[in-house]
Amino acid sequence: MPKFLTKIDWYILRKLIGTFIYSLAIFLLISVVIDITEKVDDFMKNHLTLRQIVVDYYFGFIPHILALLFPLFIFLSVIFFTSKMAYRSEIIAILSAGVSFRRFLRPYWVGALLFGGILWLANFWVVPNANRIRTTFENKYLHSHDNQNTQFERSTRIDSFTYVTFGTYDPNYANGSSFILQKVHGQEINYRLKADRVSWDSTSKKWRLDYVTIRTMDGLHESWRSLQDTSIKIPLVPKDLVDEKNMQEALTTPDLRRYILRESIRGSEGLNTYWVEYYRRTAAAAAVVVLTLIGGIIAAKKVRGGSGLHLAVGIVISASYIIALQFATVFSTKADLNPLVAVWIPNVIFGGLAFYLYKKAPK
Repeated sequence: MPKFLTKIDWYILRKLIGTFIYSLAIFLLISVVIDITEKVDDFMKNHLTLRQIVVDYYFGFIPHILALLFPLFIFLSVIFFTSKMAYRSEIIAILSAGVSFRRFLRPYWVGALLFGGILWLANFWVVPNANRIRTTFENKYLHSHDNQNTQFERSTRIDSFTYVTFGTYDPNYANGSSFILQKVHGQEINYRLKADRVSWDSTSKKWRLDYVTIRTMDGLHESWRSLQDTSIKIPLVPKDLVDEKNMQEALTTPDLRRYILRESIRGSEGLNTYWVEYYRRTAAAAAVVVLTLIGGIIAAKKVRGGSGLHLAVGIVISASYIIALQFATVFSTKADLNPLVAVWIPNVIFGGLAFYLYKKAPK
């Protein structure tokens, strides 16, 4: 029984892995230097130590930037080393030995699935945790002056029947005024609690209410009572009322799904942004496979322009992929395009391109 991977396959795989790691390391070094240049004034102003900068920030920044451009860099790496092989007539020699073009692509499939799986796992757990480190550092040291503004008429749904409204709410101090809690069954309100002031008690994990009136309705019967102060425990905490920028990036996939389902019950708007992030994590891993195959097919053909022409084509395809993804994402978040469709549109388009190129490739 023939081996699944031969020496030629391992030769191609080593080139794929080596070229990808080398190019990614160079890009990462450049990215870190540029980022340090942009933020050095903030680092110095906050008197941060080298350990704080490295551990509390760049341990989060590096996985974020790697995951962001992972598919595109593996694509360009495949084009680069495959084009070199084609220029040295190595691919012609392999095909002339009786190896079919389909069989020639086997190590590309293996490498694509390997790196796609790594990115998939990283997007589910590693990258979100890294983003939490990065965003926590930025909010504490770089954006500390950007305090949350007082919110007016902030309403939210905390379960299937209960609605909460804050006349005003200050997220900096977790307190507010004109607090109303209503329970609605069908078209009728059967419970209404109103408080002049509300504040969060971090010790008891409850909301403290002052000057409270409670009305209970049961058909034609109504009861009313007032309290000087009281405390209530509801499935709502101060962080739920804070609009964090790019919060979806800092949630692991299970946490992200739970958040979306909880906010759906509450009737929150703008959840397409979170669904896009949820589906994007899998679509990005699939993009690694699609782009790897496109790169291998394009660069396998020896052309007069050599590696330069192949890289130029690769850059055009990369730019087209990014543009397609951005357009689809905008249509999803702004025009209610289905998020699942939005994130998979580029993969479907470029998957079709990969199939077309494969059919046209010399066998």
